[in-house]
Amino acid sequence: MKDYQPTLPLGRFYEVGGRRLPLHRSGDGSPAVVFLPGAGSSGMDFLNVQERAAELTTSVLYDRAGTGWSDRAELPRTSTEVTDELRELLRVAGVPAPYLLVGHSLGGLYARHYAQRFPGEVSGLVLVEPEHEDYDAYMPPKLVETWAEWDPDQAVPDELPDEVIQFYRGLFTQVLADWPAATRELLVERHVSPEWIGIGAQEAANRYQLHDEVRGAGRLPDVPLIVLTATGIDAFKEAVSQGTPESLLREEIDGKRRLYDALAASVSRGENRLVDDVGHASIIFRRPDAVFQAIHDLLNR
Repeated sequence: MKDYQPTLPLGRFYEVGGRRLPLHRSGDGSPAVVFLPGAGSSGMDFLNVQERAAELTTSVLYDRAGTGWSDRAELPRTSTEVTDELRELLRVAGVPAPYLLVGHSLGGLYARHYAQRFPGEVSGLVLVEPEHEDYDAYMPPKLVETWAEWDPDQAVPDELPDEVIQFYRGLFTQVLADWPAATRELLVERHVSPEWIGIGAQEAANRYQLHDEVRGAGRLPDVPLIVLTATGIDAFKEAVSQGTPESLLREEIDGKRRLYDALAASVSRGENRLVDDVGHASIIFRRPDAVFQAIHDLLNR
């Protein structure tokens, strides 16, 4: 859909696989920091961290095909497709390896898979609340049963009630308060649109297939790794977990912490850092300082 594109907030388009993908690059130096957003999100969600990272080295934001400001693509896609696409985009845009990959949620799984497939191109990983193939094994069975019943095709109606839109608009306006005004307004309107919300559900619809890809890709290379674990329940989580007892959500957080401890221990220079008073979705907006500190520390290693 080459006529899809609205005004691009920052950066420029590059063609990869017959589709236009936006990439915003600033700063100079190596390794380059590359941000991989979560399902249905945009690289622009990392803008405040990216600007600080650009003071230290080359810093890159981008949108996967089918998400953000990229040309639309059939979703879901395989992790192999996504990581091949990122590698080619960085080549076309002239951003040489090595890379310090910063991935949030689903983007964290893609970052790990990239490192597994192309270990010589990755110098470090910052994984922010990453999707993980063993996640369900650490979770309370009642939650896993609920997730098994989830149907991505029915998750988002074609039209959202106005009160839902206004609720999310208020949340995103609040958490994006420090973003540049023009970018903030575009992001808020995109994030509350049924299209973007639906893209998030579609992109993660094949999570178990993605898990199998990562399991089959071998061990994670022994590169410096920092995992950021959110220990709070934010309004985003509460909105999509209506009817779930808080005690069960607390069990999820405890299981997540144990999983990420194990992930950090899988490499010799791994660390799991707990980030309080934020949840899975809000951590990159409310605690950009924690994300930047992890980047800073890995660059100094």
